[in-house]
Amino acid sequence: MRSWFLTLKSEEQKSPVLRLDGRRPDELRPVRFNNQIAPNATGSTLIEWGQTRVICGVMVEESVPRWMKEQNVSGGWITAEYAMLPYSTQQRKQRDSSKGRIDGRAQEIQRLIGRSIRAVVDLDALGSRTVWIDCDVLQADGGTRTAAITGSYVALRFAIQKLLADGRLARDPIRQAVAAVSVGIVDGRVLLDLPYVEDAAASVDMNIVMTSSGEFVEIQGSGEEGTFSDGQLAEMLDLGKKGVRELLAAQQSAVQ
Repeated sequence: MRSWFLTLKSEEQKSPVLRLDGRRPDELRPVRFNNQIAPNATGSTLIEWGQTRVICGVMVEESVPRWMKEQNVSGGWITAEYAMLPYSTQQRKQRDSSKGRIDGRAQEIQRLIGRSIRAVVDLDALGSRTVWIDCDVLQADGGTRTAAITGSYVALRFAIQKLLADGRLARDPIRQAVAAVSVGIVDGRVLLDLPYVEDAAASVDMNIVMTSSGEFVEIQGSGEEGTFSDGQLAEMLDLGKKGVRELLAAQQSAVQ
C-alpha cells in the first residue's frame, strides 16, 4: 500500500509526521462558508472544505407529510435530499433522474443528514411545516456527507432567522448546533478529515456526528479490509471530537 506520509529523519524527532497535503494528523482542511448564495432558498450556504464543495439550501413548506397527519403526529418535519452533480467527480456521474432511481449511497446519506439535523431541532416548536434541506455536491474530494451535515446546519440557521424575522415562528426551534467530521486509519496512523486520496487508502473509515453539547448523534465506522483496536477507536473518537469543536466554532462565526 502506498504511504501518504513523509518519513521522519530520526526516532528522536518530535515534530508531527506530515501528510501528503502538508497537514498534521490532527488538522482539518480549510473550511469556509459562502452564505445566502441561493436567492430563492429560505437559507443557504456553499461550504468549501478543502477541495470538497457542497451547496446546502433550505426551503420551507407550510404543510407536513401525509403520514404525520394520518398518525396525528404533532409538530413539523425536517427531511433532506443529497445528490452529486455529474461534474463533481473526475469521471462524469450519471444523474439519478436519468437512471430512474436514487442510488443506495445517496439515499443513505440523505437519511443521515435528516437524522442529524432533526436531532438538534424541537419539531413541536417548528410548527406544522416541513423543512427541506437540499445538498448538492459541486466537487467531491472526500467527506461530502460530513460537509453536507455541517453546511446544512448553517443553512438552517439562516432559514430559521428569516422565519423568526417574518413572524412565522414564535420561538427559535434550534436547540443546539451539529457538525460532522471524518476520521480514519491510514498506514497505521489515525488521521482527521480524510480527502479522497487518504480515504481510498484507509484501512478504517469513520464518520462522527456530534452536537455542540458534546453528545454523539451518530458514529459510522468500519474496517476496510482491516480491523481496529480499543485504543485506536478511542484515538479516533478523541480526534473526531477535536475536529467537531473546530467546525462548531467555524459555524458560529459564519452565522453571526
